[in-house]
Amino acid sequence: MSDALAYYPGCSGLGTSREYDVSTRAVCAALGLELVDIPDWSCCGSSPAHTLDHTLSAALSARNLELVEAMGLGLAATPCPSCLKNLKTATHRMESAAFRDRVNQLLDRPHRGSVKTMSVLQVMVERIGNAAIAARVRRPLEGIRLAPYYGCIMNRPPEAMEFDDPENPTAMDGVLSALGAEVRPFPLKVECCGASFGVPRKDVVVRLTGKLLACAKDCGADAVVVACPMCQMNLDLRQGQVNRAMNEEFEMPVFYFTQLMGFAMGLPEKDLGMGKLNVSPWPVLSKVLAAAS
Repeated sequence: MSDALAYYPGCSGLGTSREYDVSTRAVCAALGLELVDIPDWSCCGSSPAHTLDHTLSAALSARNLELVEAMGLGLAATPCPSCLKNLKTATHRMESAAFRDRVNQLLDRPHRGSVKTMSVLQVMVERIGNAAIAARVRRPLEGIRLAPYYGCIMNRPPEAMEFDDPENPTAMDGVLSALGAEVRPFPLKVECCGASFGVPRKDVVVRLTGKLLACAKDCGADAVVVACPMCQMNLDLRQGQVNRAMNEEFEMPVFYFTQLMGFAMGLPEKDLGMGKLNVSPWPVLSKVLAAAS
C-alpha cells in the first residue's frame, strides 16, 4: 500500500547531489513510499542563513512547511541533514509564540506548526523497518565492509532533531546490516568533515576529511557510507586534495546509503547514479556482482 509524504529534495538534491535524490526516489518507490514533491518549494537557507538572521532563516523553512500544510499532508521528508536541521530548528524555535509571530509576519500565510519533519533515513527506519528492507534485498552486500558516517548535524542538537543517539547513532548501521554488509565500528561517525569551509578554509576541510578517511581505512572499511551531500562531496571529491596534502593514496568510495540500498535491491544502475561518484565504486561493488553471478 502506498504511503504518501511530502518530499523536500533541497537545492543540492537537484544539482550537486543529484545521485542522492535519484536513488532516494527509486528506493522509496520500491518500498511503497510515495514521495509527493512540494509545489513551489524554495531554499531553506541551508547552512549560512541562521548566521545572519534567525527570524529570516526560520521564515525560509516555515514557508516550505506551510506549503506542506496546504497539501494536506502531516509529514515531510528530506534526504539532506542540513535542510533537515533548518526545517526542524525553525519548528523548534517557533514553539515560542513571540518568535512565531515575528516569523509569520514574513510569510504570506501563517505557519500553524502541524507538519512533522523527518530525514529519509528516519523514514526508512521508523516507517519501513529493517526487516522489510532485508526482505527486499536481491543482491546481498556480503563481503563488503562499510564505515557508516553520519556527520555532525543528522542527530544534533538532540532537542530539535529527536532521532537516534546524538553521539553514537546506529540507524544507518542497522540499514546497512539489513542489506547484508559488514558494518565496521567507526568511532568518528559524528565528527565534522569541515562542511562548507571548503571554499574559505580548504586546509581545514582537507585535514578533517583526511582524518575521517584514515580512520575508515584503519577500521578495515572498503567504503564510507553517508547521508549528507556536503559530507559526500568533501570525502569523495576532495580525496585527491587529501592525498596530496597528507602524502596518502586513498581510493575509497563514498556512497549515499540510498545508493547501496538500491543496488542491494537490484534496482537499475540508471536509478542509482553510481557514475556520478568521483572515486569509482565498482572495485567494491564487483565483489557483490561476482558473488551473485
